Amino acid sequence: MSNQYRQSSKLWRQSTVSYYYTSMRFEKFQARLVAASNRKKLCAPATLVDLQTLIDETINEDITFQSQPLDLRNQRTYAIRSGVNGLLDVARQTYKEANADAYQLVTDLGQTHEMTLEMKYDTARQFYIRIAVSELEERNLPDIFINAFKRKACIECQTLDLLKLNQKIIDSHHEVLQMSDRTIQELIDKIREDIAPLFKTCEAIALLDMIASFAQLVTVQDYCRPELTDTFAIKGGRHPIREKIHAEKFVPNDAYATQQSRFQIITGCNMSGKSTYIRSLALMTVMAQIGCFVPATYASFPIRHQLFARVPSDESIEANVSTFAAEMRETAFILRNIDRRSLVIIDELGRGTSTRDGLTIAIAIAEALIESRALVWFATHFRELAHILSERNGVVNLHLAVDMSENQDRMTMLYKISDGWVQETHYGIAMAKVAGLPADVIDVATEVSTKLAQKTERKKKNSKSVALARRRKLILGLREQLKQAQDGNMQGRVLGLWLKKLQDEFVRRMAAIDEEVETLEDDAMVDDEEASSEGADRSLVEVSDGEESLVQDIPGVANLPRRVHEMSGALPIE
Repeated sequence: MSNQYRQSSKLWRQSTVSYYYTSMRFEKFQARLVAASNRKKLCAPATLVDLQTLIDETINEDITFQSQPLDLRNQRTYAIRSGVNGLLDVARQTYKEANADAYQLVTDLGQTHEMTLEMKYDTARQFYIRIAVSELEERNLPDIFINAFKRKACIECQTLDLLKLNQKIIDSHHEVLQMSDRTIQELIDKIREDIAPLFKTCEAIALLDMIASFAQLVTVQDYCRPELTDTFAIKGGRHPIREKIHAEKFVPNDAYATQQSRFQIITGCNMSGKSTYIRSLALMTVMAQIGCFVPATYASFPIRHQLFARVPSDESIEANVSTFAAEMRETAFILRNIDRRSLVIIDELGRGTSTRDGLTIAIAIAEALIESRALVWFATHFRELAHILSERNGVVNLHLAVDMSENQDRMTMLYKISDGWVQETHYGIAMAKVAGLPADVIDVATEVSTKLAQKTERKKKNSKSVALARRRKLILGLREQLKQAQDGNMQGRVLGLWLKKLQDEFVRRMAAIDEEVETLEDDAMVDDEEASSEGADRSLVEVSDGEESLVQDIPGVANLPRRVHEMSGALPIE
C-alpha cells in the first residue's frame, strides 16, 4: 500500500511539474503571438497611408540624389512641390529667371564675338565660360573676358555681368533653401506625431533584411547550424571574413573548451595565425548567438553573457596613452567585469614593457582569468607562461604549427592548431633571417640566444609538486569525462568499450606520472635554488576549494573498473 502511495505521489508530482512547464511555454507562445499580431497591425499598409499621403503632398516624387554639383543644386531647389508655399514659388521663379539670364548672356557673347562659348558650373566659381583654344588662333581674347586661365586645350574665363548673375543666383538659391528647409521641418513635426508605426516598420524591415542575409549566406557558403550546449566545440572552423579576402584556401581549425580546458594558451611563430584563430572563435560565438549559421563543419556553443577582447592597438597620442598603458586599462576593465559566463580573447599581453615585468604581469593576469572560470584564449610569445601554467587545472597549451628548414632559412606556415606549446626555438631569429637581416647580425643574435637558453636550462629544477598538480589535473579531467558519458547518449557495449579505453588511458598516464616522481626522488636537488622555486611550485599546485572537493569525490584508480562497470549497465568488460 505504501509503495502504491509513493508511486502515485511521484506521478502526481511529475504531472504537476509537466503541467507547470507546459503552461509556461503556452504563456510565452501566447505572448509571442500577441507581439506578432501587434507588429502586423502597426506595419499594415493602411496604417501608413496617411503618412504616405502627407509626404507625397509635400515632396516631389521624382527627386533623387545627383552626383553632379549643378544637378544636385537643382534637385534641392525643386524638392518641394509647387503650391505648398507661395513665397517659395516666388523665390524659385527668381532663381529660374537668373539662370536663364546667365545662359542668355553667354549666347549673346558668342554671337557678338563670333565664337563658340560653352557655359560650365562648379561649386567654387559658379557659372563660368569655356572657350576652345582653336577659336583664338588668329586673335587675342577680348577684354570683356576676365579671370582667364588656360587648361589643356581650352581657356576658362568669366565676365563682370556673369559674376553679377552668379551672385544673384546664389542669393535666390539661399532663399529657396531656407524656405524649403522650413517646409521640411514642418513636415517632420507632423510625421513625428505618428512616428511609432515607422519605427516598427523600420525594425521589421531590418529584421527581415538580416534573416534574408543569413539565408543567402547559408545557401551560397559552406556553413553549418550551430548547437547550443554546455560545451564549446568547433570542427573545421574558419574566419568568416579572412577566408573571403584571401585568394589562397583558408586552413580550417578545431576548438574544444570545457571547464577543465577553459584557459587555452596559444603560442606560435610570428605570422603563424594566432590572432586569426582566436578572433575567429569570438566571431563564430557572436554569429551563433544572433541566430546565424557559422563557417564550420560542426559547432556547439555555450551561451555567453559577455565577450571581452584585448587585441593589439597603436598608442593613442591624443590621449597621451602608450601601448602598454592602453593594454593595462583594457585588461583592468576585463578583470573587474568578468565572470564564468564570459568569453575572453587576449592577444599579445605584456609586450609593451620590459620582458621580466611583462611576463610577471601576464602570469598574474592569467591566474586571475583562470580563477574566474571563464572561457579564455590567450595568445602569447611568452614560452615561460606556457611552461609555468601547464600543470594548472583548466589550462591547455596549444600552438600554431610551422615547418622550418634545418638551416632556418625558410619558414612555411601551416596555420594548423596543434597540442602543446610551440617547440621551435629561436623562431624570431629565423623570421628575421628570412626577412633579410644581415648575416653577421643573425649570427650574433643566435650565439647570444643559445647562451641565454643554456643558462636558463641549468636553472630549471623539476619538482614533485609539479607531479602532484598533474595528478590532480588528470583526476579532474577523468571526472568531467565520466560526467559527460553519464549525461550522454552512449549506451550498452559502445559505452562499455569507450569506458574501458578511458580506463586504460587513465592508468597509463597515472603510471607515467608515478614513474616520473620516482625518477625525481633519485635526482640530486640543488640547494641554492630551493627558495627561487617555492613561488612557482605554490602557484602550480593551487586548487580551489571547489576543485579540492571534486578530487575527493573521484574514486581511485583501483575503483575505476567498478565505476566503469556501473555506468555501462553491468556490461562485462574483458
